[in-house]
Amino acid sequence: MRRGRLDNLRRIESLDPDVDYDEIVHITSRLEFPWDFVQGTGIAFLRDYGVPSISHLLHRTGQFERDGIKRYDDTILIGQEATIDGIDSPRGHAAVRRLNRIHGHYDIPDHELAYVLSTTIVGPVRWISQHGWRDLHPHELTALTRVTTRFGELVGLRGLPTTYDGYLRLLTDYEREHFAFHPDNTVLTEASIDIARRTSPWWMRPALRPVLLSLFDEPLRVALGMPEQPAWLGPAVRRGLRARALFLRHAATPRREPYLHQPTTYPGGHTLAQIGPAYMLDHLNSKEHHA
Repeated sequence: MRRGRLDNLRRIESLDPDVDYDEIVHITSRLEFPWDFVQGTGIAFLRDYGVPSISHLLHRTGQFERDGIKRYDDTILIGQEATIDGIDSPRGHAAVRRLNRIHGHYDIPDHELAYVLSTTIVGPVRWISQHGWRDLHPHELTALTRVTTRFGELVGLRGLPTTYDGYLRLLTDYEREHFAFHPDNTVLTEASIDIARRTSPWWMRPALRPVLLSLFDEPLRVALGMPEQPAWLGPAVRRGLRARALFLRHAATPRREPYLHQPTTYPGGHTLAQIGPAYMLDHLNSKEHHA
């Protein structure tokens, strides 16, 4: 193992996750596991489509089909803006207010918002537990839970879990009850795969779809209406991810600069006033101005 590889972990161990949760989440998501967080969050987005009531609304807006890359960038940027300075910082509160104004244009029940929230923590944690270069420390799970729950409270949700296991139960119970196939699920999935293909390096594009589908669990694959992949592909992809994890653990140096999303939509940088569906921006910014 390279010198200093575990320095960030030692820092996490020294912190109090009930107090220092913002710093821990920053280290975990932007220094220790940035690529893994992106992949886990991507799978989390796809899980939302397995619930027909959610996919109906997303399909009806047409954003993924008409302006999918902006929709993807905006979703990532809201999460980034909400946490980069701390969830209860002025910047964090402004980002969540923006999200609430966008959501205010739709009739979204709290139970759907709570489920979507659960995917944002379970997705990355599951990915890291399966493919990360080290296990997550209990302090990291606690900090991620604290930030997730606070984000949900700022959205207006109450009675949220206070542990990671609670979010995992929320997700699994909800999917057991609500996962079901509908054609809208498939349309959104294909649109999202197309977004991933268009924002990936050229050499990754031919294999991206089968590789991604090979990583779906069976309930997700069925709910999204995706075809089975060759039996050998999933194990081969997982072996590749395992090799990557071993390389990162034993040969890579720790990341020094925090990862930040580089949005295709805003190559020159973004402001909060640009985030949201294009047809809604004038109204959103008028409300922002008068808030």
